[in-house]
Amino acid sequence: MSTALHKDDRVIDLGRAHLVAMKELCSSLVYAALLTDDGFEVVRLTKSEIDGGRYASMASSMQALSEAVARELRIGSGEYTIIASQSGHVVQLRVPGHPLVLSALFDNDETLGKALASSRQTAEKIAAVLTAVP
Repeated sequence: MSTALHKDDRVIDLGRAHLVAMKELCSSLVYAALLTDDGFEVVRLTKSEIDGGRYASMASSMQALSEAVARELRIGSGEYTIIASQSGHVVQLRVPGHPLVLSALFDNDETLGKALASSRQTAEKIAAVLTAVP
């Protein structure tokens, strides 16, 4: 039996390193979390007080719902989800090939394009390392 991803020190350390690198790339990153499909927080990087467990549960549900909507509409697989608000935007996407989701909150100082690009790059880098190391 293998260790659950949210308890796997290698995945936690990898996620933390990539979230820190993402923060260095985008100073407007307010909150970022690596989550499991089933709603557990693997690791988070934050400036604010957010209930990580509650957020992980909501975000993983949102990911599942957005993917279900894409399937139902027969438009292919959902690539990412964006929540736009007056104070910023959340970009959320799956780590390719893994039961993990990257969710990141950016303030309004960041363009949506850069937020999406940095989130996508981070998810792809995490996937590459997880795929390369058994």
